[in-house]
Amino acid sequence: MKAVILAGGFGTRIRPLTYLNPKPMLPLVNKPFMHNFISWIKSHDIKDIILSTGYLPEIFENYFKEEKDLGIKMTFVTEEVPLGTCGAVKNVEDHLDNESFMVFNGDVLSDIDLNDMIRYHKDKKSDITIALTPVEDPTSYGLVPLDKDGRVEKFLEKPSWDEITTNLINAGTYIIERKLLDLVPEGENYSFERGLFPNALEIGYSIYGYVSNAYWLDLGTPEKYIQAHQDILNGKIKFDFPGEELFKNIYLGKFSKFSKESLKSGPIVVGENCVIEEGAVINPLTVIGSNCRICKGSHISRSIIFDGCQIEEGCIIKDSILSYNVKIGRKVVIDNNSVIGDNTLIDDGNILKNGIKININSNIKKSEISF
Repeated sequence: MKAVILAGGFGTRIRPLTYLNPKPMLPLVNKPFMHNFISWIKSHDIKDIILSTGYLPEIFENYFKEEKDLGIKMTFVTEEVPLGTCGAVKNVEDHLDNESFMVFNGDVLSDIDLNDMIRYHKDKKSDITIALTPVEDPTSYGLVPLDKDGRVEKFLEKPSWDEITTNLINAGTYIIERKLLDLVPEGENYSFERGLFPNALEIGYSIYGYVSNAYWLDLGTPEKYIQAHQDILNGKIKFDFPGEELFKNIYLGKFSKFSKESLKSGPIVVGENCVIEEGAVINPLTVIGSNCRICKGSHISRSIIFDGCQIEEGCIIKDSILSYNVKIGRKVVIDNNSVIGDNTLIDDGNILKNGIKININSNIKKSEISF
């Protein structure tokens, strides 16, 4: 079975991280999310993958052309204009066989049993099978009520509380019979959620929901991106950690220099070629990329530090994200879901809290911000 991964979005909710990086290529525990995503799909013996891109497509192609060890066939198709979720699949139609195929939203972290979902699709003789997952607050998602046999009754997009009859939401993973693409207009912006699915249901095609309590998380915001890292580090989803486990739940990449006193307890992941000076403290639920330097007296907690960052003496970084090549001066505080964009310089004495976002290529002067 072939798989189509939708990876064409602009990632607007997680900016500034996505100004220079497509969201599916942001690091997830020091490897691009899409690398981990494809490895998960491959673990279910799906090895023929079509990647539908739109924003910064060259970053996907350059990375995966170098990754020869994945053991899959990859086809890259780029949208010239945004086509929506279903329009993007119609755009890759020539690369599909005349049989069922899978579709994945490329910004969802999950461990749904894809093999079981495929069996369910075949047993039900379904035309479309949609993975569904329960959530506590369903008002921000598309709800999918089912009958007692698992057949979809209707689709509710982002309903109000008085419309809610189920907590099952569309989890962004589908199995679709090839003939259904005949219903999709060519070259138009067209969605599964508001287009193909309700249209096919009205016509009379069989659409079933595959209900799963497996881990599921949409990585669309900085808060969810941090949560994904913490869930992985806490073992809520199976993950192949990079580096060597030198101490319990503490993983270090090659050639990194550190003091054992700086890494007292995990989970912690540190990339390659890092320097963690004596007197620096790396607290649990922290991921540090490669080629970083953390100077003495600095404390990092529950944060994600991308490659190439330098943090000078006496800083506190907590519950925040530093993108690529960020330079932090002395006695800087970054806290509470704050996000620092690529190639930014933050000079001494700044205080950045309360979800503040600093754009790419910024230069924040000494003690300029106290937020």
